Amino acid sequence: MAKTGYGKRSGGDEDPHADPDFAHLSPREREIAVFVDHLEEGHAMGYKAIAAAHPHYGQQAVRSALGWITTAGHLRWIREHITVEDNSMRWVTRTYWQRTRRSPEWWAKFAEERHGRDVTDDYMSGLVRAEEAEEAAPETEEQAAEEQVAEESSTAYRTLAELRTADARMPLSDRDCRSLESLAAQWLSRGATPHDITKALIDGLPPTVTNPGGFARSRLENKMPPKKAKIRQKAARRARVTRVIMVCPLCDADERTTEIVNGLCRECLAEIEAAGPGDGYIPDTFLPAPREDGTPPGADEPIDVTERVDALRRAAGLL
Repeated sequence: MAKTGYGKRSGGDEDPHADPDFAHLSPREREIAVFVDHLEEGHAMGYKAIAAAHPHYGQQAVRSALGWITTAGHLRWIREHITVEDNSMRWVTRTYWQRTRRSPEWWAKFAEERHGRDVTDDYMSGLVRAEEAEEAAPETEEQAAEEQVAEESSTAYRTLAELRTADARMPLSDRDCRSLESLAAQWLSRGATPHDITKALIDGLPPTVTNPGGFARSRLENKMPPKKAKIRQKAARRARVTRVIMVCPLCDADERTTEIVNGLCRECLAEIEAAGPGDGYIPDTFLPAPREDGTPPGADEPIDVTERVDALRRAAGLL
């Protein structure tokens, strides 16, 4: 899976699965398009990540195929500038996938409609940042939690040590207090007050308590209050898309510095056009096992794309 924000995202409003989905693509691109189409939402979409998951094609083959798939209208990389209400700003690159073939005009409108979107729930802090107003945090959440535990333990010990003042029948020793400190701290972490602990330990005492430490342990364990429901400490800060730009999926250049044509920069577009689309033939060195019929590498052979795609789906656990 990719880091949140970079993974596969549906562009929405697409046709259901059907055999002709990618009939306009060449055999190799068709296989990889079907493979990508069946990847789960959020899967990494870089050519290296897809090549690592694909049982046959390597990085260069996948890179070229993604280029053709992009120009065909199924894929766009869009960089969104996010402004958060605390005045922090960041760039987030999102990968949008469409099973349905879309025109450049459709994608341009899709990107335009992203502008101004409220993305409070998924602005994905911690990703690519062009600029961000860093807040000076006096302590980390971990440090704050550690301090809270120390404070609860200290309060728990004092509550137990002062028990003898509340009732002379419960004179806990220092050893008793240290032994019971963690139990009392649990009470405090669950919302109990020192008074609640004291009351629970002295209410209804017998005339004589022969073992105050053992008696206190029994009551602390048996009367332990339920855990508090977790309360969200801080509401999510409002975040909105304030700028949207297209990105080339092959080199990561964006339209601030280069022209993007059909989803690719001109340099990458020229590169894949020079190489041409793949015919779907896979050399022996790319296969997980030798061919059963002994066909030599590079020889022409008929390709059953449907059968090949089904095999790929099974290999990827998609069937």
